[in-house]
Amino acid sequence: MHNRTESKQVVNEKVSKQLKNGYPLLEKDWFSTEDLQEGTLLTIEDHSNRFIAKAYVGKQNVGNGWVLSTDQQEPIDLAFFKGKLTEAIEKRQAYFRSEDTTAFRLFNSEGDGIGGLQIDYYAGYIVITWYSEGIYTFREWVLDSVRKLVSYEGIYEKKRFAEDGSYTGEDDYVEGKRGEFPLLIKENGITYATYLNDGPMTGIFLDQRLVRKRIMDQYAVGKRVLNLFSYTGAFSVAAAMGGASETTSVDLANRSREKTEEQFAVNGLDPTEQRIVVMDAFRYFSYAKKKELEYDLIVLDPPSFARSKKITFRAAKDYSKLLEEAIPLVSKDGVIIASTNAANVTTKQFKRFVDEAFEATGVHYEVIEEHRVPADFATTRAYPKGSYLKVLMIQVRK
Repeated sequence: MHNRTESKQVVNEKVSKQLKNGYPLLEKDWFSTEDLQEGTLLTIEDHSNRFIAKAYVGKQNVGNGWVLSTDQQEPIDLAFFKGKLTEAIEKRQAYFRSEDTTAFRLFNSEGDGIGGLQIDYYAGYIVITWYSEGIYTFREWVLDSVRKLVSYEGIYEKKRFAEDGSYTGEDDYVEGKRGEFPLLIKENGITYATYLNDGPMTGIFLDQRLVRKRIMDQYAVGKRVLNLFSYTGAFSVAAAMGGASETTSVDLANRSREKTEEQFAVNGLDPTEQRIVVMDAFRYFSYAKKKELEYDLIVLDPPSFARSKKITFRAAKDYSKLLEEAIPLVSKDGVIIASTNAANVTTKQFKRFVDEAFEATGVHYEVIEEHRVPADFATTRAYPKGSYLKVLMIQVRK
C-alpha cells in the first residue's frame, strides 16, 4: 500500500461541473489513463488549477475509475475506507437485526461512496466483489475495515476484472471459517441455497428481494406461474410458497434443473410437483403456444445480454419482442412481471418497450406496480445508472 502512485489530471469546465454535482464515474473520454497504473490516486483540477476531486484509476467496462472525495483535505487511507464502511453498516442495522432475512448488500459501490466495490452479507459470511484491478489494490484496507467493523464467520471474494470479462475459477475463500455449501440463507422467511465458492454468482440475486416478496404475498395464490430465464428458480419458489397452483421454470442452462430442484427441496416443497424445463426461453414460447398452455402470472427477467445457438438477446434492443411473445400466453386479467437489470435502459425507455409490445399485439394493459433496487442497494441521485433495476407489474386486460 505504501508505494501507490499519484497523478494530477485536468478536466474541462463541463466535466468539472459534473464532478462538483456529485457525478462519481470517471468517463473514458475525459482524459487518457493509458499510462496510469491501476489504483493510481488522482487529484483532479480544472484549467485554473482549482481542486475538484480525488479519485482512483480502476478500469471497468463502464469507465476508468471512480471519485473518492471532493474534500481536498481528506486523506485517502485506511481511516477513509473504515469511515465509508461504518456509514454503510449504520444504515443497514435493520437488516442485521432481521430474523427472516439473513442476506443483503452491506456496501453498494458508488452509492456508499466507493465505486467498484461491493460487499454482501450471507448469513454470517462476507462476500467482497472487486470490479477492477484498481479497487483491488486497496484490498488490505478494505479487509482491515471489514475485520474491525463486522462480526462474521468467514470471508469470500469475487474478482470481476478480467479483461475479457471472464471469471477466474478460484475457490474465492479468503479467511475465517470455510462455508459449508449450500449455505442456507433466509429472505422474507423463505430459505434459499447459496454457493459462495462457485464462480461469480451465488445462486440468488439479492436485488430482487422485494419482487419475490410481492409475488409471495400478492400475486401467487392459486395461480399458474411461468418463470422464464429462471436461473435457480428463486421466483418460482416464492410463488410456490405464496400458494401458486403450479410453477414452470424455464432456463437454457443444464445445471438450472438441479439448482431449482434444490431450492424447492430446502423449503420442504416436492420438486417433482413443479415443472422444471431446460430449454431456450425463446423456444419455449412456440412450444407453449403449440400445447395451448396458459399462465396467470409470467415472470420475465432476462439477462441484459444473452446468446443461445440461434438468438442473441440485448435488453436495450429486443425486450419488446420478448414481451410480444409472452403476451399471448397470459390468461385474461393475468399479470406479467417485466424486469430488466440493463443499466443502459432508462425507466422511460423500458415503459416504451412495454407500450410497443402491447400495441403490436393489440392488447390493453395497465402498470399496477413499479419496483427499483431495494434500500440496501444504495444509490446516488447524481448517477442514475446505479439504480439499474426496473421492474413493472403489468395487468393484462384481454
